[in-house]
Amino acid sequence: MKRPRRTRSSLPDQPPSLAAPSVGGAGAFTPDALAVAPRHLEVGGEHVASFAITGFPREVSAGWLQPLLTYPGRVDVALHVEPIDPVTAANRLKRQLAKLESGRRYADEKGRLIDPQVEAATEDAYDLSARVARGEGKLFRLGLYLTVHASSTEELADEVAAVRSLAASLLLDAKPTTYRSLQGWVTCLPMGLDLIKMRRTFDTAALSAAFPFTSPDLPPADPTSVAAPSGVLYGYNVGSQGLVHWDRFALDNHNAVILGRSGAGKSYLVKLELLRSLYRGIENHVIDPEDEYARLVAAVGGTYVHLGAEDVRLNPFDLPVHTRPDGRRTAPKDALVRRSLFLHTVIGVLLGSPLAPAERAALDRAIAATYQRVGITSDPRTWTRPAPLLADLAEALETCADATAQQVAARLHPFVHGAFAGLFAGPTSTRPEGHLVVYSLRDLPDELKGIGTLLTLDAVWRRVSNPAVRKPRLVTVDEAWLLMQQSAGADFLFRMAKASRKHWAGLTVATQDTADVLGTDLGKAVVANAATQILLRQAPQAIDEITRTFNLSEGERQFLLSADRGQGLLSTGTQRVAFQSIASPAEHYLVTTNPAELAAYAESHPTADPEDSFVDLGSDGWAGDDFDSEPDGQIDLEAA
Repeated sequence: MKRPRRTRSSLPDQPPSLAAPSVGGAGAFTPDALAVAPRHLEVGGEHVASFAITGFPREVSAGWLQPLLTYPGRVDVALHVEPIDPVTAANRLKRQLAKLESGRRYADEKGRLIDPQVEAATEDAYDLSARVARGEGKLFRLGLYLTVHASSTEELADEVAAVRSLAASLLLDAKPTTYRSLQGWVTCLPMGLDLIKMRRTFDTAALSAAFPFTSPDLPPADPTSVAAPSGVLYGYNVGSQGLVHWDRFALDNHNAVILGRSGAGKSYLVKLELLRSLYRGIENHVIDPEDEYARLVAAVGGTYVHLGAEDVRLNPFDLPVHTRPDGRRTAPKDALVRRSLFLHTVIGVLLGSPLAPAERAALDRAIAATYQRVGITSDPRTWTRPAPLLADLAEALETCADATAQQVAARLHPFVHGAFAGLFAGPTSTRPEGHLVVYSLRDLPDELKGIGTLLTLDAVWRRVSNPAVRKPRLVTVDEAWLLMQQSAGADFLFRMAKASRKHWAGLTVATQDTADVLGTDLGKAVVANAATQILLRQAPQAIDEITRTFNLSEGERQFLLSADRGQGLLSTGTQRVAFQSIASPAEHYLVTTNPAELAAYAESHPTADPEDSFVDLGSDGWAGDDFDSEPDGQIDLEAA
C-alpha cells in the first residue's frame, strides 16, 4: 500500500482556494498541507472521509435528513440542487417510461415474473410524469454528500462505520468517494461546488422535505448562548432522543394547559414539573382534588391544607388586605367593590345556576348591608375589621321584605344550617404561605368541590396578586373540569388566566375531561390564553375536537391516539415536539399514584415512613423587595 502523498499544488479538479495559503483573503483559512489517501484526507490535524449517497428510499417525509443532522459526532451534510428545464424533464420522463414499459412487455412475452422494483418504478414514473405535465411540480437534480471528521485514523474508521449504519437505517446507500477523497471534501465545503456529480432526480415534494433542513428539537431561546438550557426538563425527544427543556417564564404568558385521558400520565407530568420548578425558586400553589400530593409535600417541606376537615375554613367575605415587609397593611382602592362582585360568583356556584336579574339586585343589597352590620364601609380604615360570614348574609336576606331575597336565603339554607355548613361556619382558619402550598379537596363532598376549588383559587390569587412580594409563581388546577362545569367558576378561571401574567405567575390547567374544557367558549379561551399546550394520549371520542382546536396534522393525530403512558405533544405556538416524560427513582416515588408500585414499595420497606423526604430543596434564597412607595392602585390602611 502506497504512503499518502502530501501536496500543496492544485489538482485537476481542485479549486484555486486549495492552493498554498496567501496573505489575507480566503487563503488565511486554508490548511497548511493536505495528505491525500485513497479513501480519506488529513487536513491539518484532522482526518476526514467523504461519501456520496447513491441510493434513496422510495418515499421520504418532512425532516427525513434529521437523523444525519443530529448525529452526535461531527458530520458535514451537503445538498446540491440544480433545477431541470421543464421541456428537458418531460422528454427524459417520456424516454424513461418507454424503457420501463418495453421491459415489462418483454418480460410478459417471455413469461417471466414481474420484477417488483420495476413495477414500483413504472408506477412512480407515470405519477411523476402526470404531475409535471399538469404543472403541479418540477424536477431537480440533487446530490447528497457526507463528510465525517475524526481526530485519528482509528477513530475515523469507527465514525465511518457508525455513519454508514445510520444511513443504511434510513435506506440511504452511502458510497465512499474512493480516489476522489479530495473532491468529496471540497464538495461538502460551503463553496457551492459539486465535484462528484453523483445526482438523483427529485420532484418538488421530495425536495421540499429535505430543504430547508429541519429538526424535531425545540429551538433554543438564544442560539448563540453556550450556557446550560433554562427552564424545566420535561423528558426526552421521541424523534431525536435529545432532551426537552422548556421555560414557561420566557414566553409572552406563563400559562399552560395539559389535556389527556385518564391514565395517560397527566398528574405525573404536572407533579414532575412542579418538583423541578421548585429547584428554580418558583413558588407553587396546587388545588389537589384527589389527595395525590401528600408524599411530594412531605418530601419538600410544603404546606398541606385539607379542606373539608374539621376547623378548616375559607371565608369568602375576607377582603384582600396585604401585609408589606415593613408590617404595614395595604389593599386595592376598590377592594370592597371587587369583593362584593366576587361574592356574586360564590353564590352562583353555591346555588348551581346563574342568578336572575332580580336575585342579583337583592343579593347586592344584602351584601352591602352585611358588611355595614360589622362596621365595614367604603372607608379603608374599616377594612381591617373582622369580616362577616355566610350566615350573616343569609340573615340579611331573610330579614329583607323582598320575596326574591327570601327565596335566595332559602336556597342558601344547606350551606348555612344544613349538611354543608362546615366549610362556612366560621372565619378563615388558615393563611398558608411557603414555597409549596397544596389544597386538598378529597374530604369535601362532591356538591362542595366546585365551590371549594373557587375559594382556594381566590385564596391563591390573593397571595399571587400581593404587590409586596415579587417572585415567580405557578398555580396548578388539577382536574379543572370540576370548576369548568360551573359557568361562574369557568369565568373566574378565565379572568385568572388573563391576569396572572401581570403578577409574574403562570396558571396550569390539567384535566382529563376534554369535552368540558373545549365544549364552552370560556374553556376555549382558557386554552387560547395558554402559551404552553401539552397533549397526552387522547380517547378516540375526543380526538376530533382536539384535532380541530389545535389544528393537528394526521401524523400528530395518530401519535396522540397510540401514545404510551407519559408520551405527549408539547405545543408552543409555531413549535411542536413529541416527548416522553422521565423521572429519577426518587422523583418517581414522590409523583407516582400507581397502587401496585406503592404497595410493592411498602412491602420492600416495611419500616419506612411513607412520607420520608427524598428531596431537600433548602432555602430558595429569595429576599423580598422593600418598597418605599405604595404600588399603583394600593392604599395604606394605617395612613388612610
